[in-house]
Amino acid sequence: MSILIQNGRIITASDDYIADILIEEDIIVAIADGMEGDADHKIDASGKIIFPGGIDPHVHLDMPFMGTYSSDSHETGTLAALHGGTTMVIDFILQTQGKSLHHALEQWQGRSDGNCYGDYSFHMAVTDFNADTRKEIVQLIENEGITTFKTFMAYKGALMIDDGQMVDLMAEVEDKGGMVTVHATNGDMIDHLIAKHRSGGKLSPLYHYLSQPEITESEASGRFVDMARYTDVPAYIVHLTCEGALDQVRNATKRNQKVFVETCIQYLLLDAGLYEQEDGAKWVMSPPLRQPKDQETLWAGINQGLIQVVATDHCPFNWDQKLMGKDDFSKIPNGHPAIEHRMELLWSEGVEKGRISANKFVEVTSTNPAKIFGMHPRKGCIAVGSDADLVIFDPNRQHTLSAESHHMRVDYSAYEGWEVTGKVETVILRGEIAIDNGEVQINKGYGQFIKRDKLSKMV
Repeated sequence: MSILIQNGRIITASDDYIADILIEEDIIVAIADGMEGDADHKIDASGKIIFPGGIDPHVHLDMPFMGTYSSDSHETGTLAALHGGTTMVIDFILQTQGKSLHHALEQWQGRSDGNCYGDYSFHMAVTDFNADTRKEIVQLIENEGITTFKTFMAYKGALMIDDGQMVDLMAEVEDKGGMVTVHATNGDMIDHLIAKHRSGGKLSPLYHYLSQPEITESEASGRFVDMARYTDVPAYIVHLTCEGALDQVRNATKRNQKVFVETCIQYLLLDAGLYEQEDGAKWVMSPPLRQPKDQETLWAGINQGLIQVVATDHCPFNWDQKLMGKDDFSKIPNGHPAIEHRMELLWSEGVEKGRISANKFVEVTSTNPAKIFGMHPRKGCIAVGSDADLVIFDPNRQHTLSAESHHMRVDYSAYEGWEVTGKVETVILRGEIAIDNGEVQINKGYGQFIKRDKLSKMV
């Protein structure tokens, strides 16, 4: 199949111009002015913007957590992502302590293979690093194309590893050409504060936030950065939320260290005041929402190049699942639905309001994730020879976000009633029209697993 997109305004991480794009099979074969021809399908993109398909490198689909599962499967989650202009996600595999990394991989493959609408890959969360696990690192990198290994500095007894395991894992991953990513919060301090609040009968969602003060994130971020410097491993902090944690990264630049940083759309737009609402459980996630001063810091960090990626940490739970903790905040499943809204919200609140440029928007939603995680230039750009993953976007169309109209499998919206300027109109994935004006044009299983290349220390 061939597609000719004409007269669109093409925006990449570096360029902004009007041209035509010719797609044959699954790749871009030409970009030029005034192209004509006998393409199977022609799209007039006059007045519209074309940017690379979004890449969300932080999602949790069909994930077991706190006695339940996140409500979006690989089927529903990747389809919702496509509706919002995200053509690829990277999901997290969670190793079960006492079992192998490949055991966990097989579990996630059983849920994802043949079920995804959009393209996908995996990070491997290492929760039990030992002599046997060490041998699996090179196998995952070389054979499976899984090159990133997540660690947790919290959730003791389930996901957390200690600093000794962290340093050993870093050394092994660095030697084999991978990257270590981290959930950087001080688990021991958080557990202490949770117990303190519970013993005092302070059980509302507000105390989820008060159990994870800024110091728990800034301390752990600094410790992780120091260990990464010691081992020289490429390092990436997921879902960074606050000024104190970003200052740890800023300080690392003074000694010429490079640390990659991701924040999430919710931390740019929502604040901890929501925890005082009656339905505050909807926004219980870890790390929690922060203060307006932290939002200001994060927007600045994007423009300063200290934050390279805006993701979602999409991990939705339905309201009845959230009510598992109606009498105790520590039993509320942690997670937030956003996979469908990241691109439109960031355009509306970022580009339209002058907080970031259109080029920066493409950089943090697509190009940087592709570069950092070993997929560029196949993904994350508009170039001859690249996968034809494209979004045709109406920058002027206004609409309202609501659970009544979203495609995520969750019965509330964290952005209910939010007025947004800019709407995804058409989504093309590997040369096929996947979404057209809200209508799905592909079948379940079209999404491919993308093996990723070994990683560079620099982007």
